[in-house]
Amino acid sequence: MEIDLTPKLPKKVYGGDGGSYHAWCPTELAMLRQGNIGAAKLALEKNGFALPRYSDSAKVAYVLQGNGVAGIVLPEKEEKVLAIKKGDAIALPFGVVTWWYNKEDTEMVVLFLGDTSTAHKPGQFTDFYLTGANGIFNGFSTEFVSMAWGIPENDAKTLVGKQTATGIVKLAAGFNMPEPKNEHREGMALNCIEAPLDVDIKNGGRVVVLNTKNLPLVGEVGLGADLVRLDGGAMCSPGFSCDSALQVTYIVRGSGRVQVVGVDGKRVLETHVKAGNLFIVPRFFVVSKICGPDGMDWFSIITTPNPIFTHLAGRTSAWKALSPQVLEAAFNVPSDLEKLFRSKRTSDEIFFPPSK
Repeated sequence: MEIDLTPKLPKKVYGGDGGSYHAWCPTELAMLRQGNIGAAKLALEKNGFALPRYSDSAKVAYVLQGNGVAGIVLPEKEEKVLAIKKGDAIALPFGVVTWWYNKEDTEMVVLFLGDTSTAHKPGQFTDFYLTGANGIFNGFSTEFVSMAWGIPENDAKTLVGKQTATGIVKLAAGFNMPEPKNEHREGMALNCIEAPLDVDIKNGGRVVVLNTKNLPLVGEVGLGADLVRLDGGAMCSPGFSCDSALQVTYIVRGSGRVQVVGVDGKRVLETHVKAGNLFIVPRFFVVSKICGPDGMDWFSIITTPNPIFTHLAGRTSAWKALSPQVLEAAFNVPSDLEKLFRSKRTSDEIFFPPSK
């Protein structure tokens, strides 16, 4: 059965004055369920506070917009309070408790991509809230709350009864939240916009790869990631993940065209993508993208912490590794055409139009 790879936008799950939570639905984007991938976005308005929670899935968080504060508690560790900003990637292993807060005028938006192979619902994150109307306190009787936390039962009733919001609240202006500490960012977050570039092609684009070397926590998450920023008209060469990984791509900025080729050389996707779209490339399928005139940025996760890609064009192309005679025989072309084919595209895997 063919799977629809058409890029999709998320749908709002809940929200209010403090912000909103949106998710991609596996019934609309079937590759989420098949690939055991979850995808969601958190948007916080000024003074918006996303209540403490943990998830049934390991994730990578990427700050799409704005500045704010994130609280992270690793299992049996003390709370780390991080200042976060646009371009930050944060690895969130299993069992991590997080909260998110925006004290700025600009809306803060955080993207979550992760592995749902052990989740309650394949292709979908399930968050467990520590507080709020749907938090764990409301599931226990006041007797249990009183005994577990050693407080009078009347106070336990107050704790439970005060929790009327779900997921996100708006705090009063001037509420004193914890201040972030610079040292807490170390090993927890990497800014993909400011990090050293793995690929830098003049008039073409720039790539930062997130892996166990620059953010060791991705090893615990089991995912790799990259941020690709291409200039207008540039192309990301056809390539595939040669280690059986899925590629999950979110378009951060701009627009462009995407083609995906699958089994038996069949083109399974040809479409125009824009900011906010999410699409998934199946294992071993070949994908290529060409940017619109204003360029295009995307953030992707790959379902292995240290991904390996094979490119079919450019300096490291698999074609260039093959013998000339093999190419002549395989393409059934004369040697002069084989030499022309081999001589072109001697740069890396990001190209720009010859007119540039």
